[in-house]
Amino acid sequence: MMPVLFPVGNWLMIGPRYLDDARTFAVGTGLIFILYWFSVVTLTLVIRRIITRYPCLGQTRLRLLSMLLAVGALTAVLAVFDVWVYSLVPMTGVQFDLDTIRPIWWLGALFDVLLCTALGLFYSFEQWRLNQTETERLQQAALQHKLDALKGQVNPHFLFNSLSSVSALIGEDPRQAEQFVDHLARVYRYMLQAGSQPVVPLSAELDFIRTYAELLHTRYGRNLRIIVPECPSKTDSQLPALSLQTLIDNAIRHNAMLPGSPLVVRVEVGADGGVRVVNNRQHRARTVAMDRDGLSTLIAKYQMLSREGVTVEETDNRFSVTLPLLTPVAV
Repeated sequence: MMPVLFPVGNWLMIGPRYLDDARTFAVGTGLIFILYWFSVVTLTLVIRRIITRYPCLGQTRLRLLSMLLAVGALTAVLAVFDVWVYSLVPMTGVQFDLDTIRPIWWLGALFDVLLCTALGLFYSFEQWRLNQTETERLQQAALQHKLDALKGQVNPHFLFNSLSSVSALIGEDPRQAEQFVDHLARVYRYMLQAGSQPVVPLSAELDFIRTYAELLHTRYGRNLRIIVPECPSKTDSQLPALSLQTLIDNAIRHNAMLPGSPLVVRVEVGADGGVRVVNNRQHRARTVAMDRDGLSTLIAKYQMLSREGVTVEETDNRFSVTLPLLTPVAV
């Protein structure tokens, strides 16, 4: 717009002499070039400040109104300043009076409306596009979580290992084999029922994890210890379905387990309204192959369910994940 604004602005300020005299043209063009960029920098800082203060898509009207008022007031001040600078250069012949300032104000007002409208619409469209992109990403993450939950319901590796454990127990300890089959049935029943639900009660999730832990203890023996607390007697808190199983499987996937150095996974219900799953770190040379890191999927699921995020704490010998508890109202 500079090739249009420069001659128009100088013609309003200086008059026809701007285009008739070469020296006046050169001096006027130099002045308007300096003042133009000074105005652009000043207006840009003000507009950025307003956008920072009202960044949300729902604040579009407030942001646009604030931009019009602030930019309009600033433009009026800059118009007075520009006329004053021009009046200091005798070659321009500009007088510092209201008659000279008034047309600059009208031109500035028109420019402000066009500028603020264009910037407001562009920013709102960009925010809408980013929101759409984020919504699509979260929807894909939610679908992936459902797919992972469905895979967990019919996990062939888990089922094969469980049946192998039952086969070994039948001859050694039929009673324990019977208990194992009962626990396995309860685990799969819960997976099938809870896998289709976005959230489940904390008490149900803890009961499931106790049963699930019994299966893992039978399979891994002294190599693994899972400690699950009792659920608080009065609570209506909820969790994403199968979230604790995801964290326990994640710990087993990434850590070595030995009889003399067992993997210890502790589930803790904190007084701060969160459930923490902590395990000691015992790096294994190779991780167990899985389709997808369940922890990252669980984090994405929480982004859709709660404003509070998942907290991951990691040290050389300890790994901890804290899940915020959800309430029925929040869901």
